[in-house]
Amino acid sequence: MAKHLVDIDEDALGAARAELGTQTIRETVNEALVRAAGTRASKVRRSLDRLARLELDDRNEAWR
Repeated sequence: MAKHLVDIDEDALGAARAELGTQTIRETVNEALVRAAGTRASKVRRSLDRLARLELDDRNEAWR
């Protein structure tokens, strides 16, 4: 784990603590990052699944 010096909006931090049920700044920031990363991974997975199900036209003749 790395240490980073950042400015954090106190109101946003308080709201995040209440929403996440966390107690410390470290716990709040780490939980928010884990959730954000999980959401992104889920969106990417759904998008790739959607692409895999597409029935694409044969494009062999497009280059002639």
